Amino acid sequence: MKKTYHLCLSAKEEVLFRDLEDYHRGFNCFAIALYKTGSTGLVEAFMATHTHELIQTNDPKEFMFCFRNPYAKYFNNKYGRNGKLGEEMHFTLEVVGHHHTIAAASYVLRNSVHHGVAPLPYTYPHCSANAIFRKELGKFYDEPLLSSRSYSRFVGRSAEYPDSYKMTESGVFTRESVLDIPQMEALYGTARAYNFYMSRKSSEEWDGEQQRDANGLPPVNLYSIESGVTVHDIARMTFFENGKADYRMISDIELCTELDQLARSRYDRQSVYQLSLKEKQDIAEHLHRARHLSESQIRRCLVLPK
Repeated sequence: MKKTYHLCLSAKEEVLFRDLEDYHRGFNCFAIALYKTGSTGLVEAFMATHTHELIQTNDPKEFMFCFRNPYAKYFNNKYGRNGKLGEEMHFTLEVVGHHHTIAAASYVLRNSVHHGVAPLPYTYPHCSANAIFRKELGKFYDEPLLSSRSYSRFVGRSAEYPDSYKMTESGVFTRESVLDIPQMEALYGTARAYNFYMSRKSSEEWDGEQQRDANGLPPVNLYSIESGVTVHDIARMTFFENGKADYRMISDIELCTELDQLARSRYDRQSVYQLSLKEKQDIAEHLHRARHLSESQIRRCLVLPK
């Protein structure tokens, strides 16, 4: 019988998804890994430097290999990079019981809020928050779908996937066709309850509710969910729950896209990965002086060693 797991893959000080195409390919690799391993996807969130997935599977290690290996090959080929992408070992947390599962799913879906990149889960496009209770929450828009004969352009010719998977014109499988949305809607019960959990703040009440599951496991909270991420600040994440982040700041995806375009147009390189250390340092100095970007964001987007 399949068990439920929260999985997290962190990229250390690197960026896993540098542009929109990367986010789409990442989700497609995730979807194909579900099919290949006979696993069930519940919810996910793809952040610039890490991913969170809640899945049901017999072998979380095999699933993660099937997800990260093809994505790393795509990423390395696109950016002229070599080596393993992400940390050596991914983080795994078994989830058992109704309250345990609802807490894990809610924290995954609200990850963009905790990292200060979105004021609400629904405004972040790279997670499954908008796939649950779509009709009830007024999410009526559907992007036109591609013909199945065009899928290989976005997943590779050798990729295997079920006929039930549908792909949008943007080149990404729809979350509704990949994830077990009915199971998630049954877990939350109603759209009103789901909306409550998406805006609920972290508190000891969450921990107390999970004790009802009597599963002998520690409660799922920000500490356990984010323990798989290399760099995290729980106090800062809790602060962001109040919607006090500066959402006008340039995002990692915007900065990475800009930097890779600069590497191609000005330096005639495939990406920032081909820039010399001196070239990266010159760009970093300009970004810090002229645009007042943080050192940490500049370093990870430029792949600049400390």
